[in-house]
Amino acid sequence: MSFNVGVVGLGVIGQALLETLHNSKIDAERILIFDKSEDKSKYLSERYGFHQSSLDQLISQSRILFIVVKPQDLDYLFSEMDINKLNSKLLVSFVAGRTTSSIEKVLNEGQPVLRVMPNTPMLVGVGASAISKGKYASDNDVEAIQELLKVSGKTIVVDESLQDAVTATSGSGPAYFFRFVEAMISGAQELGLSESDARSLVIQTITGAAAMLNQEGADPGLLRQNVTSPNGTTYAALQVFEGGDLEGLIKRAMKAARDRSRELS
Repeated sequence: MSFNVGVVGLGVIGQALLETLHNSKIDAERILIFDKSEDKSKYLSERYGFHQSSLDQLISQSRILFIVVKPQDLDYLFSEMDINKLNSKLLVSFVAGRTTSSIEKVLNEGQPVLRVMPNTPMLVGVGASAISKGKYASDNDVEAIQELLKVSGKTIVVDESLQDAVTATSGSGPAYFFRFVEAMISGAQELGLSESDARSLVIQTITGAAAMLNQEGADPGLLRQNVTSPNGTTYAALQVFEGGDLEGLIKRAMKAARDRSRELS
């Protein structure tokens, strides 16, 4: 890659993106990073060998700009930018809930914008990201970002109208999973296991179940049935889930996340 890539915003997802870029084939010297916290950008610059820059320098010298800030910080960020220097550059927004059209209104006519909803497992190379293109972005722009993000895990391309659903599924999904694990560990302790044994067993169980789901042709319903003997221990546990309307609860939670994503846009 003969051009520079800039990353603005080095929070959790921003650092996950840096890990992705670190594992890509891009020379570290071609990665420019900026965060309002100079200490954070200095630390990450030294860790990865990327170039710590000012916001103006990053915009001027990068051909692809990743914007990875909180939704409430985006308008201020644009107010600090020289918008004219963005022309012909590809802007990739990782900003939750903000549509490409809302971003395009701030920029000059014809500015190519992509929207990406990633998730935190990107940090360890098993993320899930969905890409949507704005009015002026091309299929080649999408392919370039897919190629760049492929070391971060799986990527899909969706119509932007589905990005709120993606947010509720894979974007927020790791937190659902972590909360379930917390509950299992707590439950195991109440049954008498030590904290360390409970944690070890639960995490290994979840890890193993996820590995089985990643096998070709794996079906979660069939896998569940294979563990569930009629009137056995697993059946008894699942009956409690069903009695509490687990599926309905999960769907309501995902709808709440989807609706909040719409509000942020």
